[in-house]
Amino acid sequence: MKLNYSIQGEGLPVILMHGMFGSLSNLGVVGRALTDLYKVISVDLRNHGESPHSLEMDYPTMAEDIIELMDDQCLQEADLLGHSMGGKIAMQIAMNYPDRVNKLIAADIAPVTYKPDRHGGVLEGLEALAKTRPTSRREADELLATYVEENSVRAFLLKNLVREKDGQFGLRLYMDGIIGNYYDTLTLAPTGEPFSGPTLFIKGEDSAYIQDKHRDEVLRLFPKAQLKMIANTGHWLHAEKPETFNKIVHSFLEKP
Repeated sequence: MKLNYSIQGEGLPVILMHGMFGSLSNLGVVGRALTDLYKVISVDLRNHGESPHSLEMDYPTMAEDIIELMDDQCLQEADLLGHSMGGKIAMQIAMNYPDRVNKLIAADIAPVTYKPDRHGGVLEGLEALAKTRPTSRREADELLATYVEENSVRAFLLKNLVREKDGQFGLRLYMDGIIGNYYDTLTLAPTGEPFSGPTLFIKGEDSAYIQDKHRDEVLRLFPKAQLKMIANTGHWLHAEKPETFNKIVHSFLEKP
């Protein structure tokens, strides 16, 4: 699949992959911080943003999407940074195509299978938005508020709104593809051979996505893994503490 992407800066390539319900703009702050030294490639993953839609959506397939992009850009290897779902895709690439990955960063996600209830009413709320097609952003927020209480989460989700030709709002998300895979393939751990290259896991202190019980599996699959924790942050650590997050990323990528 030919993904939508943007490129900033020059130098060694770094590919940024957003999480579920996101788009290439979600990691914009870290991307801009890297452009002084790197060629930053930010992608819309399949069924997100302006990338194509498909009912097929699993980690091996999405890893192949990134490899196809690298081939199109004539990149033999790249550093990978992924948040949440994007982190699982980055891990899948490293495990299936180790010769294409220089360094790997996974932000607040572990190589494990998660229970499919972590997004609460988000799926139902987005599905309601897609069916209702509100006529204003305020109407969309009011509808979504019946499913999602947190203002910050709604603000993030509403970035997917796009006004269509008839004046109503649709979503830059292919909900059929996401919902059709969310409860099985998208909850699974990435699979493949252990990746022996430099790997960094960054955890938000207040997030439960990376836990002590995951340590053995992390080290089995990524024997050179390091862990950095950002205090007083949740799952959206790159948005909550951007300066700290960017400093950690810069330091890891710059090490020989």
